Amino acid sequence: MNNNEKWLQWAIELQSIAQAGLFYGKDVYDLERYERIREIAAEMISGQSGLPLGKVKDLFCSEIGYQTPKLDTRAAIFDNGKILLVKENNGTWSLPGGWVDVNISVRDNTIKEVKEEAGLDVTADMVIAVQDREKHNLPVYAYKVCKIFIMCTIVGGNFQPNAETVESRFFGLGELPLLATEKVNEEQIKMCFDAYHSKSWKTLFD
Repeated sequence: MNNNEKWLQWAIELQSIAQAGLFYGKDVYDLERYERIREIAAEMISGQSGLPLGKVKDLFCSEIGYQTPKLDTRAAIFDNGKILLVKENNGTWSLPGGWVDVNISVRDNTIKEVKEEAGLDVTADMVIAVQDREKHNLPVYAYKVCKIFIMCTIVGGNFQPNAETVESRFFGLGELPLLATEKVNEEQIKMCFDAYHSKSWKTLFD
């Protein structure tokens, strides 16, 4: 871990301690101290990451309650031995997916994201893996992310261009395009292929 990553980890830990203190604390003076600690953590993250302070504060200084990782779902959809990827506006490709909405389940979010990004109706059948994002994807984010990979089956639908993606296509493992590696990398796609070919896959988790 380089020095920048250490600073980031320290700031994230301070932010987590401050947020827990704001949630559980009762003394007004302690609450003021916790609020200042959270502001300092945001300033540290801004300084180390280059993100505008206002954006960092929006991410870290508006939540309440005990801090937990954000959830991200990714759908693995196969057809004739190839996996579905969607092309984003910046020209990179990824598995369909995204943040889990606060009011729906992981299963429902996976199905929703596939419909929005790939135009397909699917069933969400099996959890392939639950991963700590920072162990697999770069760059390291200033917040924890739990990535959940789900094996899905197509039951209908067709791709329609939308606000997030401009194309969808099936690829073999040896013909992958330029990936949005901050979201999904070749190692993770290979894992999905391994699950697809396995007759007795056991969910992987970090």
